[in-house]
Amino acid sequence: MAIDSAALAAMESRLGKNAVLSQASDRKLYEYDGGVDKSMPDVVVFPRTTEDVVALVKLAREYSLPIVGRGAGTGLSGGAIARAGGVMISFARMNRILEIDIENERALVQPGVVNLDISLAVQPFGYFYAPDPSSQRACTIGGNVAENAGGPHTLAYGVTTNHVVSLEAVLPDGTVIQGGGAEIDGPGYDLTGFLTGSEGTMALVTKIGVRLMRQPEAVKTLLAIYNSTDQAGSTVGALTAKGIIPIALEMLDGPMLRMVEAATHAGYPLDAAAVLLIEVEGVTESVEEQAPAIAAVCEACGAREVRVAKSAEERELLWKGRKNAFGAIGRVSPTYYVQDGVVPRTMIAPTLRAIGDIGKKYDIAISNVFHAGDGNMHPILPFDPRRPGDLERAQKAGEEILDFCISVGGSITGEHGVGMEKMELMSRLFPGETLEVIKRLKAVFDPQCALNPGKMLPTGRGCLEIRQRPDVVL
Repeated sequence: MAIDSAALAAMESRLGKNAVLSQASDRKLYEYDGGVDKSMPDVVVFPRTTEDVVALVKLAREYSLPIVGRGAGTGLSGGAIARAGGVMISFARMNRILEIDIENERALVQPGVVNLDISLAVQPFGYFYAPDPSSQRACTIGGNVAENAGGPHTLAYGVTTNHVVSLEAVLPDGTVIQGGGAEIDGPGYDLTGFLTGSEGTMALVTKIGVRLMRQPEAVKTLLAIYNSTDQAGSTVGALTAKGIIPIALEMLDGPMLRMVEAATHAGYPLDAAAVLLIEVEGVTESVEEQAPAIAAVCEACGAREVRVAKSAEERELLWKGRKNAFGAIGRVSPTYYVQDGVVPRTMIAPTLRAIGDIGKKYDIAISNVFHAGDGNMHPILPFDPRRPGDLERAQKAGEEILDFCISVGGSITGEHGVGMEKMELMSRLFPGETLEVIKRLKAVFDPQCALNPGKMLPTGRGCLEIRQRPDVVL
């Protein structure tokens, strides 16, 4: 749809001409995220304050324009794509840390603050912000809240919702609401928890209060090396059975670790079938006890070797390999499709076998790097967009992988969100009665379906009007 010239003029008057992009060449940079889908917004705007956001949503309401909030665009499920066109509100310029309250272990930030910048800001005080997605050097807190992002260290610390203590948000009619606060457990409904993970379909978050964690006294990182993915997978359940919960437990299979090693030279063994990257932290005495106990479990499950990082530099290099895994794939394939299913820890080994079988069925060389500790699988499916049908083949394989995850008691997403990628799978995961309740909740916050239309809910009976605005054909 074309944006009314009067609406553009009003946006420029409010924000300034340099904060409103309406030319196609400028908007094209905002038609995609980290996934595989594309759709171009009709205008991109850059507010700096909550008041700017209020003015923008009121303008959008006046001119019947859909609204999509956007952080850094690193998401992997199409959540920040303007599927129905309209106004894209980029929070890139709302990027200030408003307050650091070390005494109460809190910080107040705008949604455009980069995840890692919070930890860097509080590091001199001996604190850090725990959720650490692989894209933490680029992704923003607003996007993390929208998707309820996780990361390697959330095995022990939890995901974003466990570290958000308050939210300020703007509803599609311009109403500003508050959720949470400085107190540990406030009265009433948990609006903060409800909005976290709602993928921009309920409100636009404009301020976020986050919990800060004290830096640990000691940290040890171990690399367990296996000749079999089954052995590596079984180790995860074995550690849990022994009552050992590391703060991070990551797995890379052979194809993935070889790509990572070629790119980062992190010290991963090229001949291994899989490795587990395991980290423990806490008081020195506890860490010194846990590390050999973990090594013993790994060896009992078939690890041929367990290495302990001997220095902070060696530890950082191992993590550099893990965090840069997605970038390393570019050495083998220029494009890839990544999935985000979840399975019980005890089903990791069978799931890896199923992923291998699906890869053979579709003739796709699938590699795996994932959060083994909480069963959050990330199979990587390379494809060539220049070959007709190649992307569709990868998507079919990905759907079969998610179907398998559901069949063993898992889920279709652990941290990437549903977006437009997995919305049709929601009806396989939830019964119709549950989807109906979700529909009603959506209608309470956004009765006109102005916010992020075409996301999260399937097109089945009773959900069509939530999937899209009645005047927009998707």
